[in-house]
Amino acid sequence: MDNENRSFPALVKEIRRQLKLSQEDLARQLGVSYATVNRWENGQSKPSKLAKVQLNAFCEKMIESGRLSLPEDMIDATGLCQV
Repeated sequence: MDNENRSFPALVKEIRRQLKLSQEDLARQLGVSYATVNRWENGQSKPSKLAKVQLNAFCEKMIESGRLSLPEDMIDATGLCQV
């Protein structure tokens, strides 16, 4: 398993934890299903290219507003949320 596959579930959990969102709330924000977010967090699936773009845009918006602060290792390992 590559580094991205190990880190993505942790990234999703950390985003939800910091923003105090349920899986359903995050899914609604991203325009995906609850089951999709659940599978991401459990490492059962990876996001599509479109979902990655949506998640990246969401993260950037939350980082810019000061609501989200991700550790560098999560950002580098996934290639997401780079501002």
